[in-house]
Amino acid sequence: MKILNTLKNKYFITITFIIVWLFFFDKNDVFTQRELIKKCEKLQKEKEYYLSEIKNNTFFLNELHTNKKSLETFARETYLMKKQNEDIFVLVAK
Repeated sequence: MKILNTLKNKYFITITFIIVWLFFFDKNDVFTQRELIKKCEKLQKEKEYYLSEIKNNTFFLNELHTNKKSLETFARETYLMKKQNEDIFVLVAK
């Protein structure tokens, strides 16, 4: 009898309806929120990765601006530049 009275209680029905609505039918339901949290975590990891890449590239760029030898090494390896009386042989490892 007590359970039946509780189920007929208008406050219980209203609260139950609101909870069900918020969990499943609302545009910000639990499942959407979980997906958004996962996406946010993924974006945070990407942000950390790109910040570390920016830091490494800034260091490398500073090294190229300040050190002539590293600039020459970079130009030779990346753009296959050479001195005037020099031959270049490119070896590709498989």
